[in-house]
Amino acid sequence: MRRFRTRLVVTVIGLVVLTALLLGAGSYLFVSRSLRGQFAEDAAAQAEFDIAELATEERLPAGAGLAEFEASGLAEAIRRRGGVELFVDFGEGQPPYASGFAAAGTATLVDPGLREIVAGGRLGWEWLELDGEPYLVVGGRRPEAGPDFYIYFPAGDVVAALTRLAQALLVGGAALVVLSALAAGAIARRVLRPVAAASRAAGAIAAGDLSARLPVESGDEFGAWAESFNRMAASLEASIAGLQEARDRERRFVADVSHELRTPLTALVGEAGLLKEHLDSMPPEARRMGELLAADTARLRALVEDLLEVSRLDAGSEATSLTEFDAVALTGAVAAARCPQARVVAAGPLPVRTDRRRLERILANLLDNAARHGGGEVAVALHREGSSLVVLVADRGPGVAEQDLERLFERFFKADASRHSAGSGLGLAIARSHARALGGDLVARRRTGGGLEFEARVTVAEPLPDSEAGATVG
Repeated sequence: MRRFRTRLVVTVIGLVVLTALLLGAGSYLFVSRSLRGQFAEDAAAQAEFDIAELATEERLPAGAGLAEFEASGLAEAIRRRGGVELFVDFGEGQPPYASGFAAAGTATLVDPGLREIVAGGRLGWEWLELDGEPYLVVGGRRPEAGPDFYIYFPAGDVVAALTRLAQALLVGGAALVVLSALAAGAIARRVLRPVAAASRAAGAIAAGDLSARLPVESGDEFGAWAESFNRMAASLEASIAGLQEARDRERRFVADVSHELRTPLTALVGEAGLLKEHLDSMPPEARRMGELLAADTARLRALVEDLLEVSRLDAGSEATSLTEFDAVALTGAVAAARCPQARVVAAGPLPVRTDRRRLERILANLLDNAARHGGGEVAVALHREGSSLVVLVADRGPGVAEQDLERLFERFFKADASRHSAGSGLGLAIARSHARALGGDLVARRRTGGGLEFEARVTVAEPLPDSEAGATVG
């Protein structure tokens, strides 16, 4: 947002600067040409009058030289009319007349083109700078024979006026740029304010505040956009509320069904246990039916227990209780009960402080999964990484496709027929929920050569002193 605002302001300032340069340069050139042109016309008219009306044949005869010119008083008459300097060229072999320092070097300073114009009997002029001062030199001669007159008109006032104009244009341009920057910033803030408000509202919605809305401050496109945004947010809020309500109903249904099933299931398990004690005395056909009944009852009981745990996790009703124990000893005990073929590898005791029941549930579910799908080779490794306990459970089972790794933690997901078993399909999902409740996570990776590796990472407190560590399992 800030970068776009900066680009907008810079673009506006750039356009204003370009416009100011074009207008300023155009104005300066127009005024300069007008002033110089008017000054040149006035000077030419005065010079023409001086030459034609003052330097007459009667006052300065043809062929007159320097002495006759000085005696005629013509130089003083011309200089008094305009405060000018004068240079008069009487021809080759005769000394010229020069008044003032500025006209002393006319023979070498004036452009040869101007001298040719004057020699042809026409009036011409040229801009010169002598000793840092600007002049307009106007040259001409009488229609009849006579000397060449070069009259120097001081042009300092014209140049000073153009300098003041240039300074005024620069100051005005700078002020215009500053004003344009301020105006562009204000306009950018005004234009982008609805966008910033929409960003804040979207961020609030993303953070869970579904009541965030945009103020409708105008009837233009931004106002219509704000109304559309508010309608979208209201529709999203209603949809999420509906989904939340449906999910809550589903969770309540699962919890209620699980609780309702638990009582008759307890009786059924007890009855199946009694039946299992008398299997040896039954005929072969009845024995087979009794075995299937006992096994299915055990599966049903495990499923109901998992559903109850899922409902507790969803409701967030299961508190975390921190205790101090040796993680290696706990892992060995769980492995012996759930997956006896598993090898537990650890460098030594790993005393930790965390929720023992949650960690035990993670280990039990991972080892149950490995016992069912591990292909007879299961390895469990434990180590500490900073404030985290890392547990790796690896097997050599059939594995799953790469795209199915994350789906392993979905409830009731089974990758393919090779992983169909007595499991409920909830064990890995429950294990990940417990890992995240302990500030960590549970991920799965494919192993080179086949099989899967599960990495459970949980946050643990500072370990106990070695003297308080429990027993270890090799």
